[in-house]
Amino acid sequence: MAKYIYHKEDSRHHEYNEWLDSKKTFSFSDYYNPKRMNFGALRVFNDDILHAGKGFGRHPHDNMEIISIPLDGSLIHKDNLGNEQVVTAGEIQVMSTGSGVFHSEYNHEQATTTRFLQIWIYPSALNVTPKYTRLALNKEAFDNQLSAFIAPEADTQTAAVQQQAWMSLGTFNHTRTFEYQVKQSGNGAYVYVISGQIEIDGQQLSAGDALGISETNAFSGKIISPEAEILVTDVPMTF
Repeated sequence: MAKYIYHKEDSRHHEYNEWLDSKKTFSFSDYYNPKRMNFGALRVFNDDILHAGKGFGRHPHDNMEIISIPLDGSLIHKDNLGNEQVVTAGEIQVMSTGSGVFHSEYNHEQATTTRFLQIWIYPSALNVTPKYTRLALNKEAFDNQLSAFIAPEADTQTAAVQQQAWMSLGTFNHTRTFEYQVKQSGNGAYVYVISGQIEIDGQQLSAGDALGISETNAFSGKIISPEAEILVTDVPMTF
């Protein structure tokens, strides 16, 4: 029987200051909650808004897969690998930090905010050679269906992470049902509602809500608002 973990929007830790408006699902930085450490290999899930021209100064990471998904606006990324990239809504970036990376992330917009999802996944191998990827998403691939853009192996539609993990996005423009097949036995699926309303096994979810689903190979849901956007992060529950 499937197991569920429901994370309501207003249960997240909310940090607000002069440069950042951040909603953190799991323990992160100064926020510590022993009941909110991870969902399997999913370690961090932050919904961040950077104020105009502001951001995260140069700092290090290692042995973590870090995915950034701009929802509106744009980020400017710089790292010690020699990458300097502007990542806009409709694109994603992935850092496999491996043996270590120094980087900065700023709002590239000088007059408006940028909203992006910051997601960390534990890797399956430690101290690998660091790697950076920027990927332009094919918007049509996500129309009224869930389609992967993160996978263990890269192709024209997906960027790779060092883990048996997948991330899928769906943008729906009418009410309908949907089904999701968990990508690998032993994985769980963390469903996050970016916008709109959905229902999974009787649990209604609105924007900012999330549902972790494990110990099942598949689940189905309903889009119950005229428009909705959902993100599914499919990760090993033990690693």
